[in-house]
This record gives sequence, structure tokens and C-alpha cells, in this order.
Amino acid sequence: MNRHSRIVGTGSYLPARSVSNAELQTRIETSDEWIVSRTGIESRHVAAEGEMTSDLALQASLRAMEAAAVTADEIDLIVVATTTPDMVMPSTACLLQAKLGVKQGAAFDVQAVCTGFIYALALADKQVASGAHKCALVVGAEVFSRLLDWTDRRTCVLFGDGAGAVVLKPSDEPGIYSSHLHADGSLSHILQVDGGIANGVLRGNPFVQMDGQAVYRTAVRVLAECAHEALNHSGKTVADIDWLVPHQANIRILNTTADKLGLPMSKVVTTVSRQGNTSAASVPLALDAARRDGRIQPGQHVLLVGVGAGMTWGSVLLRL
Repeated sequence: MNRHSRIVGTGSYLPARSVSNAELQTRIETSDEWIVSRTGIESRHVAAEGEMTSDLALQASLRAMEAAAVTADEIDLIVVATTTPDMVMPSTACLLQAKLGVKQGAAFDVQAVCTGFIYALALADKQVASGAHKCALVVGAEVFSRLLDWTDRRTCVLFGDGAGAVVLKPSDEPGIYSSHLHADGSLSHILQVDGGIANGVLRGNPFVQMDGQAVYRTAVRVLAECAHEALNHSGKTVADIDWLVPHQANIRILNTTADKLGLPMSKVVTTVSRQGNTSAASVPLALDAARRDGRIQPGQHVLLVGVGAGMTWGSVLLRL
């Protein structure tokens, strides 16, 4: 029986179109200065017409598979974290499986919104470490732009589209040390899209609704808590962390979390300025960016933390 799993490859993909704050201020009553000062976001990527979540996931997956030097014949588990599936059913993971030409194993989606990739990685880690699966593809992919009311300046400036992926394989040495997942459904009302389909008709509101202050207060509390939870479980301290890779909600949350942990921002991977909040895609997008530009080196300790609607939150401590 395998004792551990390890990330052996990462990949990411961003849609070609980038929407700047300057473009947004021609459509809604806002300004680049207002957006940057409150969120740290300067631009975000938006999927093209007809470009689906599974399409973004495919490109990120192919890059992760190339980095891991694995083929479709080796993958026997696909877990896709998304809030914006291609369709009600089947799962985006099954659609991705077909596009990749994977013919074996299991494929399913995970819905934990911005914490989705943390949840998906935790589940896949357990499957690979137990020996149930030999090679897992874990993806966070979103076309969140399609859940936005582009006349609502409180929400439309925050989010973007993208996908990130990792490949997990068995390891004799710890790759993933531990994962810690949480949720509090009593906070579901502070960030939600309460729309749905009933009898062929849209029910409820199809756009993101958010109590920004309540989300901020919850996020800065739980991110620090679950970071310490992972460190304490593994007998490590903040000084042992080479890199913090957090969910890219906004720069204020990232700065406050780093301050609470006593971690310099030079050790925090940030992509929010050019990508916005890409929900379940944000953590793997940031992880891949830092691996490919050489910041994250083999053998370093990396702490992933996320928080999202639900409310959900979690952490994964790993060594690459």
C-alpha cells in the first residue's frame, strides 16, 4: 500500500482575452484607482464565446501532464473542482476525460467554490496514497464571468476565468503532508448564486451576490486558522514554510493573512493583480506560475490555503 502521494507536474491556462480596469470604467461607474486600491486587481481574463470550463481544463491538464511526463493511458482518476460546469450533467470531469482520451478510472466534480481545488486535492491525495488509484489529475477550472452581473460594480470587477491542474503519483516520501477541510453552511447567505433550473425555467437570481465585509471578516479569520492547523499537525512552524499559495480573492485578504501568520509578503505567491479571483482555479494557477518562473523549487515546503462560498475553507501542506 502506498503511504503518500506527490505532485509531479503542474499546468495552467488563461483565456486569451484580458479585460482591464480601464475597459470596465467605460461600461460601469468605477475607476482603475478605486478597483486597485480596494482589491489589488488590474485586469482579469474572460473566456471567449463558446469556450467552456472543460476547454480551459483541457489546456491546463495537457500542460500538467506534459510537465509530469504522463500520458492518458496512465491517468486513472480525474477530479475537477468547479462552480461553473459545462452543463447540469454529466460532470465536467467526464467531459474532460473524453477530451483527454482517458478510458479508465473514475471521474467526478467537486463543488466547494473557491476552496474547491483544496477539497479536490485532499480527496485525490487520499485515493493515491491508499493505493486505490495510481495517477490522479486534479483540476480547478472556472468561467466565473458568466455568473456576473456586468452592471454591478461591487462584484463584476472581482472575478476572472482560468484553469489550473496538477498530476499526483504515489511516493515513498511525503509529498502531501496533510489536508484540512472545513465548512459552515450557516454562512451560505453571505456569498451565493441562488439561481437554478426548475421545470425548464430559471429559478432565483443567476448572478453572484456578496456581502463583502462579512466575506472579508470570515476569510481573514479562517485562512490563518487552517494554516496553523496544517503546521501544527505536521509539527512545523511558519519558519519552515518556503511559500504560501493562497486563494487569490483580493490583495487585502492576502496581506492580512500574511500579517496574521507573521509571514513576509515576499513568501506569498500572488497572481490577483492580473487574474482577479478565479475561484477554484486560483490556487493551482498561482502554484503553476510560481513553479514555472522558478520561485518554487523542488524540496521546498508549500502551504496552500483557500476560502470560498459555503462558507468553505481548507489547507494543504506539501513538499514539491
